[in-house]
Amino acid sequence: MGNRFEISVVSDNKDWAFERIEEAIVEIKRIERLLTTFAEDSQTNKINRFAGLEPVKVDIEVFELIQRSKRISELTQGAFDISYGSVDKSLWNFDKNMTALPPVAVAKKMVRLINHKNILLDGIDGTVFLKNKGMRIGFGGIGKGYAAEQAKKVMIKNGVESGIVNAAGDLTVWGFQPNGQPWTIGIANPNQSTSYFSSMNITNTSVATSGNYEKYVIIDGIKYSHTIDPRTGLPIRGIKSVTVITPNAEFADAIATPISVMGIEAGLYMVNQIQFLECIIIDDDDRVFTSKNIRFS
Repeated sequence: MGNRFEISVVSDNKDWAFERIEEAIVEIKRIERLLTTFAEDSQTNKINRFAGLEPVKVDIEVFELIQRSKRISELTQGAFDISYGSVDKSLWNFDKNMTALPPVAVAKKMVRLINHKNILLDGIDGTVFLKNKGMRIGFGGIGKGYAAEQAKKVMIKNGVESGIVNAAGDLTVWGFQPNGQPWTIGIANPNQSTSYFSSMNITNTSVATSGNYEKYVIIDGIKYSHTIDPRTGLPIRGIKSVTVITPNAEFADAIATPISVMGIEAGLYMVNQIQFLECIIIDDDDRVFTSKNIRFS
């Protein structure tokens, strides 16, 4: 899925644990085949190929994932949108060759096809239709969280009482460490990603972080994040990282980046309205903002 997955299982039986891990890997690979845009025969590519032409019948789990994605788009007022795939990636390489931002008018033109409302779902026929030619969907903002959540479910179903699925830093945990204590999770320091600025003890929950500390560009002395606002086509500024804590790995993955897009005030307001959702925001000046139930000791 373009991401590194690390899976841990707590068990006295090494061989049994490796069997459960292998089953989780099989599940992750299955989901990748469904959602990838790097294989012509994936359901995602079929949807994209028939954009503006005709509806495409998909598996129920793909249909429901798109349905949930559209709900998150509504929740975040378009800050999350799986139809981002229509943006020309050549404008946003975020490497040393990128020395200027595209003009605002060009960026705005690039996002004209991004609109979750033009992803039409037919629940009776189980079809997905992208209303306009050139539209493309992609699951980069939610896919690894979905895969982590499904891998966890497979392992729990097969008897794993304690474990971790870490999808490139977005992770879900359940049960307890071998010593009976909750899992200790570090929150990455956006100024030095190999260290952490705080930690928490958790179980039966998920943590996801979205940050600009690994991929960004500096133009005329200003730092621009690799995160693009799908409403404007331009990179966001002002926030270094957002860490989300919530029970479901899919939701954690999907909601972290749009909080960055929405900004501190709007992002925190939204988080504080949603039960079992917390977040920690660090801005460009290293100030820390938290949702109402977060307390640092």
